[in-house]
Amino acid sequence: MLSPSSDWLPQPPLEPLHLDWLTNAGIDVAVLRLDRIDPLISGNKWFKLIDHLRVAREAGAEGVISLGGAWSNHLHALAAAGKRFGFPTVGLLRGHPQDTPTVQDLQAFGMQLHWLGYGGYRARHEPGFWQPWQAQYPHLHPIPEGGGGLLGARGCGQLLTLVREQLSELDWNDHDGWWLACGTGTTLAGLVLAEAGRHPVYGVLAVPDDHGVAQQVEAILGECGLPDGGYALFDGSRGGFANVDPLLLEFIEGCEQASGIPLEPLYTGKALLTLKEQVEAGRFVRGTRLIFVHTGGLQGRRGAPFSQG
Repeated sequence: MLSPSSDWLPQPPLEPLHLDWLTNAGIDVAVLRLDRIDPLISGNKWFKLIDHLRVAREAGAEGVISLGGAWSNHLHALAAAGKRFGFPTVGLLRGHPQDTPTVQDLQAFGMQLHWLGYGGYRARHEPGFWQPWQAQYPHLHPIPEGGGGLLGARGCGQLLTLVREQLSELDWNDHDGWWLACGTGTTLAGLVLAEAGRHPVYGVLAVPDDHGVAQQVEAILGECGLPDGGYALFDGSRGGFANVDPLLLEFIEGCEQASGIPLEPLYTGKALLTLKEQVEAGRFVRGTRLIFVHTGGLQGRRGAPFSQG
């Protein structure tokens, strides 16, 4: 039986971000440090799993099965949760067998891996994809890629409560909006649902348009009757999901030295650089207070094959 410990809810700290370009613009930013919730179960991925694990438990599942790549933060968090709380996990991986640090962790955490090739992985959205896997693992509950969908979004909505509980420690009486990287759009959709129009949510696309982030957000909000929810998307992909360039790497290095907050180039680095560009373009008035969501993903820094764009 899936462990009831999947209700575990960490308390990520909210820390002020001190950078010259924010100070010069009169913009206050606090970082929700989801990278610090746990040594292994890091980032927004846990919050996307909360309701998926609850549904799996209510269905009487013994464990879960999901999908991802050889550097997947989602599978890494899921496998770590399985090891921590004692339930079996199975991962369906894109491509052919690779020996990455992430894959090594998945195996060390006890996740059973199946490599689908690239064509097999592309079939994940086709009708009937899950049937043979559910026949092979009838005791496991399937979780969509990245922990996406409405269940994943609702789990991420809890981030609003965690922030509200800490605003007074910053001497803030409120915040004016959210800023975060988007890989599937699930976390952004969850925050839009939780805010219910009170504050805008700004998402930075860390992946190209053809990854369907906007469509995913619209589908989740539409399912809840909020097709025109208060959010905006900015392209921060720099030409591709794994694309980095010297400007981005130099920016990350400078921000880490100045703030002491670690970043990675696929999500948090791109999101913060895009925020700098928007601040310098005058999007925000002086006195604006933003919550920057550090979505974790630092495990992917360990030798990941980034492309120079």
